[in-house]
Amino acid sequence: MNQSVDLPLPVGHYQTLPGGLRLHYLDQGEGPVVLWLHGSGPGASGYSNFKGNAPDFVAAGYRNILLDLPGFGRSDKPDDVQYNLDFFVDCVGTFLQQIGVNRCTLLGNSLGGAIALGLALRHPELAEKLILLAPGGVEERETYFQMPGILRMVSLFNAGPIGMEEMRSMMSLQLFDPSILPEDLLQERVAVAVTQPKNLFSTMMVPNMESRLGEIQCPILGFWGSNDNFNPVSGAQRIIDGATKARFIVLNQCGHWVQVEHRALFNRSCVEFLQFG
Repeated sequence: MNQSVDLPLPVGHYQTLPGGLRLHYLDQGEGPVVLWLHGSGPGASGYSNFKGNAPDFVAAGYRNILLDLPGFGRSDKPDDVQYNLDFFVDCVGTFLQQIGVNRCTLLGNSLGGAIALGLALRHPELAEKLILLAPGGVEERETYFQMPGILRMVSLFNAGPIGMEEMRSMMSLQLFDPSILPEDLLQERVAVAVTQPKNLFSTMMVPNMESRLGEIQCPILGFWGSNDNFNPVSGAQRIIDGATKARFIVLNQCGHWVQVEHRALFNRSCVEFLQFG
């Protein structure tokens, strides 16, 4: 399914992978590369997840690649693949190779954080640094599927077409203070959600990588909200205990979207980490 022509999202660049899958991405700024990997919620895209953050990174002298993962945004959405972690890592690794990026900072939120961990484990030479926002992949699947945000996301997607009110009821769980949820963000995500195949979420399997965290040698900066309804905040301690060079900023009165609820703190902390380690 490739109904991306009328989506209320900016059009950037397209890269076709060897198997024919076409991925969309925004390419902003110049300098060392930061690859932005969004989460898995219905209607997600690189732009809707990170449009309030990337401009500060551009201003600080970084090249920012905001990728739409397969199944999301303006990228292709095949209904005959398994959307598991290996598939995403394969696609993103090949994508970077094809656009000539052999070293970068991997910045990932939720599913995107799990993909960043998976890429760093499979291609350690690729990952200069990791920036993780409430990443998946550090708990058993059953733990995530007990979280209220995940339960609502799955039930809404399985129930049929997602309209504005359904999207609002799910996205309000992303934030500690849902009153800051912009209408244009809901509209962007509803438009994408109706183009997504049913198998996207039914086949989305992410293994628990906690036991392998010690293999990751690059520096990690992480963020987590203590009121996260999607990924339990206990994951922050798991990464600190398991990885060799990790530090986390844990915020109270904050949900799953640190980069939205604490935009200035997030942007400033990340740029400092990129510049000084």
